[in-house]
Amino acid sequence: MDRRDPIQAVADDSLDLQDIVEWDPRSRLDRVAVIVYHVLLALARSAVVALAALILVVQVVLGGLGTVTDPAIGTLTVLSAVPALALAVYVWRADVTTGEPLSLLVATFLLGVLFAGFAGIVNSLLEPVFVGSAALVGVPALGMVAMFFVVVGPVEEGVKLLAVRLHAFRDGRFDAVIDGAVYGAIAGLGFATIENTLYITAQTSAQGGLQTLAGGSGIATVRALAGPGHVIYSAIAGYYLGLAKFNPDDAGPIVVKGLLIAALVHGGYNALVSFVPFGVANAFGIGPFVALVGFVIVYDGLLLTFLLGKLRAYRRAYLATRPDPDRSVESELTEFDP
Repeated sequence: MDRRDPIQAVADDSLDLQDIVEWDPRSRLDRVAVIVYHVLLALARSAVVALAALILVVQVVLGGLGTVTDPAIGTLTVLSAVPALALAVYVWRADVTTGEPLSLLVATFLLGVLFAGFAGIVNSLLEPVFVGSAALVGVPALGMVAMFFVVVGPVEEGVKLLAVRLHAFRDGRFDAVIDGAVYGAIAGLGFATIENTLYITAQTSAQGGLQTLAGGSGIATVRALAGPGHVIYSAIAGYYLGLAKFNPDDAGPIVVKGLLIAALVHGGYNALVSFVPFGVANAFGIGPFVALVGFVIVYDGLLLTFLLGKLRAYRRAYLATRPDPDRSVESELTEFDP
């Protein structure tokens, strides 16, 4: 589709079409407009980050998140993030292009931590609506399932993608499609880390020492199992965000596709983990925790296979388009041969 105005389609360089069908900043007013636009854009981004930071501060002061400073609770929190960290590092190492700068990785991680607060607020506000509505017709469990697919999946994957889109995506060093998967994984790691922290601090009393470690080890283990999923889901959505950056004409549908996949598999995990492990445990006479571990390995394993398929396909295409150093001289000699 030709997106040019009819005049642009036939005009040559002899016509000055400034302020007719083309525009670039020439006058003082034009340059002021450019400056005002970029200032407003920067203020909007800053406002989003500031609001997220304020939510986090409130959680620390009023929500008990401050107890993470207790050595025992802090240790549980760090340990719960290890599986997600390992998976994020794996995705980072799978990047066959130039390495991503530490500054962008850290910024994306921190934004993933901050923006989790937005998802927490939305989830808290809408959960009673879904559960209450389903309870009126006698199926409260259906309300939670709907909540997982309609709210939790889209919102949590949306804020993780926002953590990439707001900063790293706009940087010139985000210069390959696969970078989207890397930064998506890091945003997922940030989200998983703060979510684990919230669960652990909410359900573990800061009694200190071995007593706290023993009391909180159960929830920390469960959260360690949930963390890798966040990394996988957002890495998938991030890959499509990277694809969108280099296909601007179809950027919107591409981003939506990535978000739909991530939101559906995220909602599917939340819905299935609520009953499948217990059903398996009862059917085969095994412990609920063993069944939970098995479910997570199978579910995340299937999605990780999908993600790795994308990364390997990119790697093969990347290497196929690189010049062969052993044939560089020959290529120069034969490039224009018939």
